[in-house]
Amino acid sequence: MVSIKDIAKKAGVSISTVSYALNGNPKVTEETAAKIIAIANELNYIPNAAARSLKKQETRIIGVFLTNYGGAFYGQLLQGMQEALSLKGYELIVCTGRESHRFLPERMIDGAIILDATFSSEELINYANRGHKLVVLDRELKHPNINQVLLDNKAGATLAIDYLIEKGHRKIYAVTGPSFTYDSNQRLQAARQAVKRYEHVQFVQIEGNFNKQAGERAAEQIVKEYSEPVAVFCLNDEMAIGMYNYLAKTGLCVGEHIHIIGFDNIEVAQYIRPRLATIDYSEQKWGALAAEHLLKLLADEPVEHERIYVTLIDGDSVNSN
Repeated sequence: MVSIKDIAKKAGVSISTVSYALNGNPKVTEETAAKIIAIANELNYIPNAAARSLKKQETRIIGVFLTNYGGAFYGQLLQGMQEALSLKGYELIVCTGRESHRFLPERMIDGAIILDATFSSEELINYANRGHKLVVLDRELKHPNINQVLLDNKAGATLAIDYLIEKGHRKIYAVTGPSFTYDSNQRLQAARQAVKRYEHVQFVQIEGNFNKQAGERAAEQIVKEYSEPVAVFCLNDEMAIGMYNYLAKTGLCVGEHIHIIGFDNIEVAQYIRPRLATIDYSEQKWGALAAEHLLKLLADEPVEHERIYVTLIDGDSVNSN
């Protein structure tokens, strides 16, 4: 591999002069800089990113850590992050799995956005104690090097339960996500609290996994237990769509025998019929805010925790237009 020593030798200058030229330092004349850059191109010189990051103490790379890449949820979220970061000259890498956790202590990235249940809160606090800057989307942590940008899960779940109650239902199923996820736990807790505001409402919890298969399994259970119209709050849209898929093979109709509401308003929700009622928010805005807050942390600028506003999309209202 070509090094700056090779360039210096061919150009007949010192290594420091080559370094200045390649980094645009005005200590080198334009003529000398042009000569050095031409030689570097001729030799197919590739800068050593690791060495450069050690010298500058930055990589201009941000890592976003996800539990997995599955489902239709992440596209807009990542686009929001990428666009916000590129405006400031940063790149984004997407990481998953425990092995990728080492990117932080090895300083392969400048900071991280966390939406990954494989990180324990203790692990993140330890990184923050070492000076790493983090934005968390999936938990509440208090530390000067950690910022929170969270969904308003409580408001969303309350809207969903009120919506189903207003349809006249007195039996509501809730299909959960994995028990270790912050969003699922927050939505379930808020749904339980919302139900308590009404009399004579039966609340049934079904364990799910935030994927279509979990929705199909939940629908199978509901069909077996069915005796009168019921309502279902799926704690994300993926499971709601799985429920639609299963019910399409039965004699029960969505919107007549079973009312369903999801959470996330993923793109496909607007195309299924009847249109899926869901809790909506901007994934792109969520991602962009997370990136912007992390850049403020890195610049040692003040930044407040933030919650993402949610709204209800009524499937019946949309279908009637």
